[in-house]
Amino acid sequence: MKEVTAKGQTVEEAIQSALDQLQTSKDHTEVVVIDKGKKGLLGLFGGRPAVVKVTLMPDPIDEVKRYLQHICEQWGLEVGIESSQNGKDVLFDLQSEKAALLIGKRGKTLNSLQLLSQMVANHYSDQYINIILDVENYRTRRRETLIHLSERIANQVVKAKKEIRLEPMPSFERKIVHSTLAHHDQVKTYSDGFEPYRSIVISPK
Repeated sequence: MKEVTAKGQTVEEAIQSALDQLQTSKDHTEVVVIDKGKKGLLGLFGGRPAVVKVTLMPDPIDEVKRYLQHICEQWGLEVGIESSQNGKDVLFDLQSEKAALLIGKRGKTLNSLQLLSQMVANHYSDQYINIILDVENYRTRRRETLIHLSERIANQVVKAKKEIRLEPMPSFERKIVHSTLAHHDQVKTYSDGFEPYRSIVISPK
């Protein structure tokens, strides 16, 4: 973390001097007032300047990028990373010639990286940030797969009149299944088990 100790005739002047040196705004810093200063007699004698220490706080999005780049380097992967933010949701789009290694079987590697990136982001943020990792539009393709799977399994449940348990999946994928079948008139869904082995059960109504 970068920090600057600055002086000024007032605390505000000292803070602004430090912000100018760090080339940032107050929102991204932590300010400690070392000395509030003192005005001299008639503005000339016995005065002393205000002194502050301003620390530049790490940016959560930059820290996630550094983390992902470090992990990929350890795996021997060259990766390009682009990020975009929409409110509390931050999407990281990863591009690599070895995308399959980043995704893993049924997205397990990507999901694990997403969970770890979530922890990194919120370690450096005072407000909750939701991290989403994607590789070559995998999330959209996985969503379509889950929708089709939900509908197919629901038909099997209706015919067999017997509940079916799906394989364990993360909460954001379970939500897709729940939403897909929420208004189905012959089946219902519920989650069962404990993370990371929590799964959805589709059963007859």
